[in-house]
Amino acid sequence: MTFGVSIHRRLALFLAACALAVSVPVGALELAGVKIEDTAQVGTQQLKLNGAGIRYKVIFKVYTAALYMTEKKTTTAEVLALPGAKRVSLVILRDLSSDDLGQRFMDGIRKNAEVAERAKLVNAMLSFGQMFATIPEMKKGDVLTVDWLPGTGVVSQYNGKKIGDTIQDPNFYNALLRIWLGASPADDKLKHALLGEESK
Repeated sequence: MTFGVSIHRRLALFLAACALAVSVPVGALELAGVKIEDTAQVGTQQLKLNGAGIRYKVIFKVYTAALYMTEKKTTTAEVLALPGAKRVSLVILRDLSSDDLGQRFMDGIRKNAEVAERAKLVNAMLSFGQMFATIPEMKKGDVLTVDWLPGTGVVSQYNGKKIGDTIQDPNFYNALLRIWLGASPADDKLKHALLGEESK
């Protein structure tokens, strides 16, 4: 009899634990102390978290990155082809100069775009690079979002305030996405995480 009671108690505890687990939001995620929201409002569209991860430089954590879109996709080609609004959200994990981050962006575009494509994006790259000059230094906890808004263009915000000029070229936004999702990504593990394969 005692054995039967013990089994029933264990079963009850197991079912209670399962119920608690189910009650936790599926999209709830925390990386390096940063809460990653499972949705983002961009313009008039509510976007879904496609994936999120941490950008490492050697052993140092540089920033968290999260990709939001209208639908979840698991390949770079699908992400680039998907219409509608998109957002890349970065939360800085260590103090760094805006020049340093801006240079990493430019290097990432160069590594993942052919010469002919870069030639067409020169003005957009210059405009985007100048944006970083408006931020003297980026501090731990600062947030940089780069959005694609159909009918508007590429819009960047720093701690919730718009910075830089709006860039209307959709090809430039795809060039930005390939910094993380291209053939030579900034961080291989981060690429897989943004594509929803893992979140580390």
